Amino acid sequence: MPPVLDLRRWRFVPLALLLLGLAACFGGARNEELVRSEDVPTEFDVVLLAEKDDQFDFTGVPLTAEALRDAMRYRKDESLPLRSVLLKRGEKQKVTDTHILSLMRVAQELGFRAWVQQKGEIGEIRAQARPQ
Repeated sequence: MPPVLDLRRWRFVPLALLLLGLAACFGGARNEELVRSEDVPTEFDVVLLAEKDDQFDFTGVPLTAEALRDAMRYRKDESLPLRSVLLKRGEKQKVTDTHILSLMRVAQELGFRAWVQQKGEIGEIRAQARPQ
């Protein structure tokens, strides 16, 4: 008598393959603070570079989040343009969530729009209320 193949064990294989395929297509990490926007400025008033230890490079000077807030406040007080700020990857440091959160807080406090460039794409940083 030939061995009988037990098909009951294999009935979930197509479902598992489908779920694996969907996870591969749509399972990428997503940063909730970044929003794609249609009105990306062609020029930015300020360009920041991400530095190590959660600091920012502004015109060659490394700044902490507090010092960045003071520098942006100074620009605003002196009536220098401060409508759009771009955060880019530094020479040796990529943009981290701490960089994004720090810039988002400063932008919200001083009333300018902040953007971040990651992997060749530019997205706007917007503060959003958490659902409760």
